[in-house]
Amino acid sequence: MPGIDESLLEAMRLPGARGASVVDWISGLALGAVGDAPGGDAEATAAETAELARLATESGVLALTGGDDATGETAGGGPGGPSSKEPPVQDLIITNADSYHLLRFVTTTFDSTVFVHLWLDRSEGNLALARIRLAEMADRLVLG
Repeated sequence: MPGIDESLLEAMRLPGARGASVVDWISGLALGAVGDAPGGDAEATAAETAELARLATESGVLALTGGDDATGETAGGGPGGPSSKEPPVQDLIITNADSYHLLRFVTTTFDSTVFVHLWLDRSEGNLALARIRLAEMADRLVLG
């Protein structure tokens, strides 16, 4: 089970990867970062992407929950079963003229307030592949 540093290095091996970070969307702090950051400041990028993540996860429309009842609870005792807390959003994709930003929310046994931010060069990156690999990486990520 890879930790933050190993996961970020794995993300940087994706074609077109320019930078990656693990961010707590409640505090806006980067728990780890590697490569470049948009604007050159990893902490500022973490704070700004955390604000975007917070807006998406707290949105009543974008973060609809499904489940067995109106609260989104499943038979296992909560979203995702008895031992995990599912974030209300799986991922966010932002595209611009020269790059992609992919934010993948991490499911944890506690509060699920962490996401992985991957910044990809648009001409070299493969958004579909990055989304699949980032989801796999987020599932294996061990925080601690």
